Formats: sequence, structure tokens, C-alpha cells
Amino acid sequence: MPKPTEADILRHIAREEPLTATVRAFRGLTRERLGQLLEEAAEKLAAGTAEPRAEAPAAAAPAPAAEEPRGATPRLRVYSDGAARGNPGPSGAGAVLIEPGGQVVARVGKYLGHQTNNYAEYMGLLLGLKHAKTLGAKEIELFADSELLIRQLSGRYQVKSPSLRPLYEEAVKLLNDFSRVKLVHVPRAMNAAADEMSNRAIDEKL
Repeated sequence: MPKPTEADILRHIAREEPLTATVRAFRGLTRERLGQLLEEAAEKLAAGTAEPRAEAPAAAAPAPAAEEPRGATPRLRVYSDGAARGNPGPSGAGAVLIEPGGQVVARVGKYLGHQTNNYAEYMGLLLGLKHAKTLGAKEIELFADSELLIRQLSGRYQVKSPSLRPLYEEAVKLLNDFSRVKLVHVPRAMNAAADEMSNRAIDEKL
């Protein structure tokens, strides 16, 4: 295995670390922007200091990998949320999908009618996962501000609600389709984009 470069290390941090303390330390800084800054720094390092890697001999070249769907994004961050005004009340689901470098690739929302907040949270998750699949994602990081949802999906909480059970089972089935999944509970402030989509879904009946 080749020795990692400084650029490789920065890209790993941007992709794998939650960076929560840094985001909290700088007002106005988002997790997405911080990831983008790290990616930009990695690119500058790679352009300025990286040595070209030797080409492998033709005879030793590996067989070509299966071609990704056109425009596919193999790795995505999925921010999901749900809103219910009245709980239960008029509700909506929302999700925002972001590339590791911080580029938003999709914003999706859906009006749900009269539902509970927890139902809307699960629907936001399902909305994001289904859209990630259509974009050809193989690995995802899922961010949500619902502690209940994250802990149920990670097996720490049981799903006792009859109305949530089918949604939970559908979510687990979708998650199993990805080769790598990371579940992250974030404060509401770090999930503002998905929250905006869920409320927009209510306002505009998306």
C-alpha cells in the first residue's frame, strides 16, 4: 500500500471526520463548507507537491471496473429531516444530498399531509436514500437531527410504534443496498438545509 500523502490525509479527514468541535468554534461555519475547505486544501497540496505516480505496466493492469451510471456519484452525504406543525399536523419531508467536496447535488421535498413529526423524519430519510440510489451512490453518510431515528437505525432503540415500523423496515432494506453506511446524529443547526426543504414541502405542497 503506497504511503499516504498530506493531500490523502486531508481528504480522509473531510470524508470521515464529523469535525463538530471546529464547526462549533467558528460562527457561521457549516460542516459542508469545512469539508469543502479541506478538499480545496488537499487539491492545492496535490497540485503543488505531489509527485506523479508511476504507471503500472500494461501487463499488470487490473481488469476495468464496472462502469458507473452516467453522472453517478459513488459517495454522498445525505441530510434528512421532517417537520410536522402541531405534531400531528401538516407535515413534510426533506433531504439534501451533498458530494464529499461540499457541492449540493440534489434538494428534495415531499408534502405528507396530516402526520406526526417522527413519521415525517422517517419519510425524509427514505426520500434521501431513494434519491441517493438514483444518483448511483454506493457509500453514504446519513445525517439527521432526530436522535430517535438514528438510534433506532443503529439498533440502540427498539421500534415500538406500529406506524413507524414499516418505515423503519423499508429504511433498513434501503441502507443494506449500500456498500458503506455511516449514521450521524447532528444538532438541528447543522441540519438547516434539510429542515428548510421539509418546511418548504409543507408551504408549497411539494
